[in-house]
Amino acid sequence: MFDGIMASINRRSLLTGTVAMTAIAGTAKAADLPWNSSDAATTIFETPQFLLSLQDTSQTLVSLAPKGVAGGFDFCPSNRFTQRLDDGAYRLGDIDLRVRFEGETAWSDHSSAFKRAKVKALPKPKGALASADITASLGAGLPLKVVRTWEVKNGDLVLRFTVTNVTKQAVEIGGLGLAMVFDNIITGRDLETAHDVASFYDPYVGLDAGYLQVNRLNGQGPSLLVLPQTESASFELYKPILNERNPDKSLKIYNDPEPRNMTFEGFYSWMIHAGGFAETEWKGVQQWNATGIMTLQAGAALDYAVRFVLSPSIRDIEATLIKNKRPVAVGVPGYVVPTDMEAALFLHAPSPVKSIEVWPGGSMEIGAAQKVGSGWVRYALKAKHIPDFQGGRARVDITYANGTMQTVHYLLTKPQTEVVADMGRFLTTKQWYDNPADPFGRSPSIMGYDRDKNAIITQDNRVWISGLSDEGGAGSWLATIMKQLDNPVPEEVAKFEAFASQTLWGRIQEKDGPGQYGVRKSVMFYDETMPAGTYDASLNWKVWSAWDRQHAADLGRSYNYPHVAAAWWVLYRLGRYHDGLATGETWQTYLTRAGETTKAMMTKAPYYTQFGQMEGDVFVYILQDLKREGFTDLAGEVETLMKGRADHWKTLKYPFGSEMPWDSTGQAEVYMWARYFGDQHAADSTREVILAYDPTIPHWGYNGSARRFWDFLYAGKTSRIERQLHHYGSSLNAVPLFDAYRDKPADIQLLRAAYGGLMGSLTNIDSEGFGAAAFHSFPDAMHWDGMNGDYGMSFFGHAVAAASYLVDHPVFGWVGFGGNVRKDGDAIVLEPKDSARSRVFIAPAGLWLTLDAGKIAAVRYVPKTGQVSLTLAGATAKTPKAWLNVATTTAGGKTYTTSAPIERGAYRLKLGASETTIELTPKAG
Repeated sequence: MFDGIMASINRRSLLTGTVAMTAIAGTAKAADLPWNSSDAATTIFETPQFLLSLQDTSQTLVSLAPKGVAGGFDFCPSNRFTQRLDDGAYRLGDIDLRVRFEGETAWSDHSSAFKRAKVKALPKPKGALASADITASLGAGLPLKVVRTWEVKNGDLVLRFTVTNVTKQAVEIGGLGLAMVFDNIITGRDLETAHDVASFYDPYVGLDAGYLQVNRLNGQGPSLLVLPQTESASFELYKPILNERNPDKSLKIYNDPEPRNMTFEGFYSWMIHAGGFAETEWKGVQQWNATGIMTLQAGAALDYAVRFVLSPSIRDIEATLIKNKRPVAVGVPGYVVPTDMEAALFLHAPSPVKSIEVWPGGSMEIGAAQKVGSGWVRYALKAKHIPDFQGGRARVDITYANGTMQTVHYLLTKPQTEVVADMGRFLTTKQWYDNPADPFGRSPSIMGYDRDKNAIITQDNRVWISGLSDEGGAGSWLATIMKQLDNPVPEEVAKFEAFASQTLWGRIQEKDGPGQYGVRKSVMFYDETMPAGTYDASLNWKVWSAWDRQHAADLGRSYNYPHVAAAWWVLYRLGRYHDGLATGETWQTYLTRAGETTKAMMTKAPYYTQFGQMEGDVFVYILQDLKREGFTDLAGEVETLMKGRADHWKTLKYPFGSEMPWDSTGQAEVYMWARYFGDQHAADSTREVILAYDPTIPHWGYNGSARRFWDFLYAGKTSRIERQLHHYGSSLNAVPLFDAYRDKPADIQLLRAAYGGLMGSLTNIDSEGFGAAAFHSFPDAMHWDGMNGDYGMSFFGHAVAAASYLVDHPVFGWVGFGGNVRKDGDAIVLEPKDSARSRVFIAPAGLWLTLDAGKIAAVRYVPKTGQVSLTLAGATAKTPKAWLNVATTTAGGKTYTTSAPIERGAYRLKLGASETTIELTPKAG
């Protein structure tokens, strides 16, 4: 069945056409080209690392191609050069300025991209490739002279701006932004081409220690780093270059004409000074760093310069920074710090630390410096007070002896178990919808919530949001049931079972007839024949997203099925491994529904099953449980269907498509099935692609934050294209990274990125338990979205991956990711502090311990002998027994056993009233 479908599907039906790249050698003139414009003339230059080209008329950068990379790869969008010759089209080398004379209040805005004017070429200083007076291109009335120089310093390409005050008055610079224009344009490209030639870039807004990293979509090296070359080029703020227009349709200054949409996130500016924006457009918004205004005295000049450096790979970025004498910060376990967790900040810098402070004052406690070798210094860090007015945002401000300043950005939270408990209560109380008269049959249920109004969202013209399906509508009830996987509360489970039996089964999912097990796109719909007053008259219902009855009842969107399958799967596990939980149906019924929902996705919604599904790894877990329980026939059907998909993915270079032109949705499922069916090549390729858009950066918002920039449109309250911080892709993509780390625990990059994504999921939950879709990263917002939207998919990833990891780091020593670590004689003790406390990985032993029921209080590991002592928390009324799975995940790891009966592949352990300790012994040989 599946193979036949594959043959008839155009894999990238959403995009048509590919823009060809044009290679221009030497000096290209308009007469030699098929267009008639002097603006198309470019000149090629060579540096030790790059072949680059500059436009002759503007001396802006057209191409930046790293040497030795096959396929014509270019970090810049040179393939669209001739399509982007109009005013407003930014290139590397463009600069934005906001200025005023000292004592004035109004700002004057200037941009070298806004109205193109030929620059005045200047004699090239020693080592320079090109130099020009670009003042004329910045528009009339600028009280400054601006000279731009492209040069090579110590083999590195450097972009330098010399800004001179040519007046007799002091000038304030309230905005100075360097356009960072790299090829993140997916428009006009198929998925394979995009992975081969496009890049994504992310900022570390760390002031003098800040940098920009540009990673190729395929995860292969080299990566490009943009670094401050001068002390003045501090990375203060990251500003999007939008594409807004005036009422007369003319382009606004500081905007680019390239349409921003699902195929183009937009470009950005490296803001060196941003105080002029902070006091106007962004007034009252707390930025990442304190913003500044530079005063340039009459006749004074200042250089602003950045350099472009190649890192051999993503994993080598920090080593490259150190090689280039840049301060480097590494937070362990990351930059989201619960108040019960011990953390550490490791610094490596060419100059000693002069002072280290926290903001807001008293929010964190910083310990004394400890040298740990190889130039690293360790600072113990402890969250003391959660700054509510910032939603937990905090910062470590570091000043080095040479005057360099660095900021590291943290988010402080309650203990993880408390955060998750808050969410469970909020979902089953504030978001509990009980209205038997509901015209769409949505009661009882857990519905989406508007945090600004503090009200359930019963009406939205994106009908799925108020229709309990798709990601935006299913998110809240999915979060509710996934919370019960590791932390069940009887009252919450009972409410969910009421929803499952009355609304999920029979309303969202067909329970009988030819469509049995099919999942609707939405329970809510728009129909003019409904009684007057049914719909909110203030909303526009004449839009594509207001599906009618037929479209809402459609069973053909595969992405709706994992949510439902996950619900039945968790109910099965609650009923199977606990006493008196999930009693509405038998565990056999719940597991059967999970398996049948998996089959229904393949038969009733086959089109998009060519792609990985968000939460699609749940199908792996369902299949494993079907096999464990002896559901042989159903397991065989599911496995055959899934192998058809995996076999198809094996034929693709980049099997990561979705209904969107590019996505970070399906990688987790593709990876998990590749591992399941033994396709290690596909798994490795998937792993590297995830690392390309899951950065490890000293910033809670970006660390482990998987790329997503369009889902505020479909499931957010502030609906726009915007880099979303910790959207559900973060935790979903953490799942395969954790698995890959357990396979190769020497690869610490995998663990750091995965842990950042896992913890990022909790940052969306506020102090009362409301879980927002994602964080708005643009400087006019800097807040969590006002709706739940698709947050539940994020918590799915968190729930299935939450664990504690014990690591013997080659430089940092014994550290914990998810738990606190201490030495006890010849042993190392890990006390889990993660939200689940039911999974532990001991990296040196390659030992993966997971509980189907029960809680881990501590793990004691003796490195010399490999002996492991596992301490379990006491029994509860609903959980009198623990079920322990013991696996060795590394090739050289030893097998561990204990003395206890085995059922369904797990050790069955009777729990006592207090803690129970069992011994796990490695087999000899």
